[in-house]
Amino acid sequence: MSCLDLGDAHVIVTGGAGFIGHHLCHELLKAGARLTVLDNFASGDRANLRQLMGDHLRLIEHDVTQPWPIDDPVDAVVHLASLASPVYYMDLPIETLRVGSEGTLRALEYARRHRARFIVSSTSEVYGDPLIHPQVETYWGNVNPIGVRAVYDEGKRFTEAATVAYAREYGLSTGIARLFNTYGPGMRLDDGRAIPTMACQALEGTPISVSGDGSQTRSFCYVSDTVAGLIALLTSDVAGPVNLGNPQEITLLELAQRLRQLTGEVSDISFVPRPHDDPSVRKPCIDAAQRLLGWAPVVALEEGLRRTVESFAAILPTHDPALRERVRFALERGLTQDRHAAPAPTLNDIATEQSESARLLVDHVRAARPQPTGATT
Repeated sequence: MSCLDLGDAHVIVTGGAGFIGHHLCHELLKAGARLTVLDNFASGDRANLRQLMGDHLRLIEHDVTQPWPIDDPVDAVVHLASLASPVYYMDLPIETLRVGSEGTLRALEYARRHRARFIVSSTSEVYGDPLIHPQVETYWGNVNPIGVRAVYDEGKRFTEAATVAYAREYGLSTGIARLFNTYGPGMRLDDGRAIPTMACQALEGTPISVSGDGSQTRSFCYVSDTVAGLIALLTSDVAGPVNLGNPQEITLLELAQRLRQLTGEVSDISFVPRPHDDPSVRKPCIDAAQRLLGWAPVVALEEGLRRTVESFAAILPTHDPALRERVRFALERGLTQDRHAAPAPTLNDIATEQSESARLLVDHVRAARPQPTGATT
């Protein structure tokens, strides 16, 4: 099969109003694609697509678990629809399972009927609380099937199984992307994940919640890098699964300390109980992505966090002028230091070493944000 040319290609994106989805739509439009976005706005936001609306983007409000209201020819289906935030999948466990199962089967069947390339976003959560480190695609995982996170983890494992089944039985061109923690501007501030929770606490001068002793690790990938990986997979004939993540590993305590520094060191750090089934480690091996897709992340964590905090500060302004000025000064100082710092090791170096060894949401956010019990990731 020839690889997909995005110029004037028709691509369906489910979950296109979500965090990763709207960034992906932006890049696909820049590449010349015509888009149909299906989203029921359970966790996505219509405002994310407002600036992208036009002749090349059609937005349909629809639940992907229900029969689809379209049957147009299409070149690719990118299935991102998912309740990926702990706040949502713990509140809506059955809906989370249905999106992972029924929604995926409908997306696959649409792609099969139109002989379209099918890309699905899976997750590092299929590895559960891993017993090997870093995580490679051949690892089957260590997942608790009845734990509080299981509806998301097992929903994604079903998604992968269904995708492979369609490829085997129908010869469908498919690609599975296992996304690791992704962050950046456009995240919902109230979704319960570590970076928005900690950053908002720091911006408001309240204690930054760190679960357990903070020694558990994560690997955070900036959203533009994740999107670049998805597009590389989409325009290839690679089936995967392929890890897409940043191998720059950090503990949650270190993350809290960096966010505290970025915001003027006003907030204290508070240790809170650790959530159930919280993975101890998370770090991708990206050898396959580098070899098969020529992809590696390019945005270092320090730069990505600064951009993200700046975006949060713009839509979550503090009412304390002194605190606001201190945050502004800290961000500007960090930018100046970044410009004059010695070059950091490249992410290719990190990967080689590894292989060798919305202002509109402000009132709602403040009212609805869960009380600190330990941000989940």
